[in-house]
Amino acid sequence: MRRTRAEVDATLQIAKLNAAELLPVVHCLGFGPGAGAAAGDFCLLELEPALCQQLEAGHSLVIRGDKDEQAVLCSKDKTYDLRTADTSNMLLFIPDCKTPDQLKMEETHCNIIHTEIFGFSNNYWELRRCRPKLKKLKKLLMENTYEGPDSQKEKDSNHSKYTTEDLLDQIQASEEEMMVQLQVLNACEIEGYWRILEFDYEMKLLNHVTQLVDSESWSFDKVPLNTCLQELGPLEPEEMIAHCLKCYGKKYVEEGEVYFALSADKICRAAAQMLLQNAVKFNLAEFQEVWQQSVPEGMITRLDQLKGKVDRRRHCSIYSRFVWREANHRCITH
Repeated sequence: MRRTRAEVDATLQIAKLNAAELLPVVHCLGFGPGAGAAAGDFCLLELEPALCQQLEAGHSLVIRGDKDEQAVLCSKDKTYDLRTADTSNMLLFIPDCKTPDQLKMEETHCNIIHTEIFGFSNNYWELRRCRPKLKKLKKLLMENTYEGPDSQKEKDSNHSKYTTEDLLDQIQASEEEMMVQLQVLNACEIEGYWRILEFDYEMKLLNHVTQLVDSESWSFDKVPLNTCLQELGPLEPEEMIAHCLKCYGKKYVEEGEVYFALSADKICRAAAQMLLQNAVKFNLAEFQEVWQQSVPEGMITRLDQLKGKVDRRRHCSIYSRFVWREANHRCITH
C-alpha cells in the first residue's frame, strides 16, 4: 500500500509531531517481495572518522586471524579488536535512501518517497584499538634462522621461509606495526624472505667488524660503511656486513659519506651472551674478568648493560641472576 499525504499528516498528529518542524519530504518504508537479504546475510561495521576517510581515499581495511584466534581489523598502521555488538533497535538496509542533509540540498518534486527495505540486522561490528599481536612473528622467524650463505641449511629448501605477504597473512598486526617489530627483532630481508640471523653467525659478522675497526685504528663512533664493505666483502656478503652495522650502530652521514656509530652497550651485551650461552655454572668475579677481556679495547663492561636482556635458551633475565648471586654472595660473606 502507498500512503497519501493526508495519511502521513494524520500519523504525525497521532504522534503529536509538528509538521512545520520537520522536512517536507517523507520516506515511507515497507518490506516487499523484492527484499533480497535475510538477517545475517550482511554485517554493519561502525568506523571512526579517520578510518572512513582512509576508505574514501581508496585504502583497504583487512581482517586477520586464524580459526583459533579472535579476529582483528587492520588499517595500514593500526590494529583493532573486532567485536559484535547487539542493538535493541532493528537496523534497516535501504538502497538509495537519502539523508536529511542530502534532501536539504536537493529540490524534490514529490514529498513522499516510497522505499522498499532490502534487509535488516540486529547487531553490528564495533572496533576497539588494541596492541598488535606480534609474539607469533618471532616464533615464525626462529623456525629457520640464517646461518650464512654457505651453511647446509640454506641448501635445503624444506625449511620454512616467509615473505612480507606471508607474514601479513599470519600476523595480527598492521603492515606498519609489523615492519617496526621486524626492525626490533633485527630481522633482515634475504632474497625476498625475512630472516633472523643465527646468534653464532651474527657474532661472526660482529667480530669481523670489530677486528677491522681495531686494525684500522678507527673510532667506534665513526666507522665508514663503504670501507667496511670493500674490506669485508670478500669474507661475507655485503648486505650482511651492512645489516650487522645497522644492528649494532646508528647510521649518520657526514660530508656525503655514510658512517655508523657503534654502541658499546650492545657490543658488550652480545659478548656476555656469547660467553653465557653454553655456561651451566659461573662465578661472578671470574665472569666479569673474562667478559671485559672479550670486548674490544676501550669498551667498559658493566652489569647494568645486561639489564632487561633475556637469555634465549634459559628464558630468564641474565641481569637478575647476576644481582641475585652477588647479593647472595654478600650475605654468605657477612
